[in-house]
Amino acid sequence: MKKLLLFFFLVAASATFAFADTIAIKHFVIKENPFARSEVAVIATDTAGIIQENVNGVFTFSINGIDDQLTFDKGTAFYRHKIEKSTFLYVRHQNDKGSSGILYYVYKHDDKLSPIHIVWIWLLAIPCALVLLAYMFKRFIIIAIIIFCIFLYFNYHNNLSMPTFFQSVIDGLKGLF
Repeated sequence: MKKLLLFFFLVAASATFAFADTIAIKHFVIKENPFARSEVAVIATDTAGIIQENVNGVFTFSINGIDDQLTFDKGTAFYRHKIEKSTFLYVRHQNDKGSSGILYYVYKHDDKLSPIHIVWIWLLAIPCALVLLAYMFKRFIIIAIIIFCIFLYFNYHNNLSMPTFFQSVIDGLKGLF
């Protein structure tokens, strides 16, 4: 009887270890798609920037607020929408362990795309620096307002809306804690 009970206990214990671990994308980067013009690729990486080649399947990403199903093969998925001009791309992925969002400025020159990662602290530093300079130097107020308006126009003209702006800053602050 003890042997039978021990056998069932071992079978039950081994069954908990036999389930496969689900694959989750924790970090990702945006790069130019080498196979198509004016398109980008989403690459699943680890914290060191090494491609996770075990990531395969369909994952949901939100790119500039629009949900899209991206099919990953060996850690790489292609975003099949053409980028006509330089623009901001806010890429967000939600998985079981939380969400991660990254803001990129995709600079288009000639027929090449150069994605530039925008750190959230710069989104706060530029307006805060303008306000601080305007406060310190009263003669600088009009110039600071003009620079701030240019900053807002550049962001709006390149598809960085205010909700996306604040969401990127909030995601950055969540990453601190």
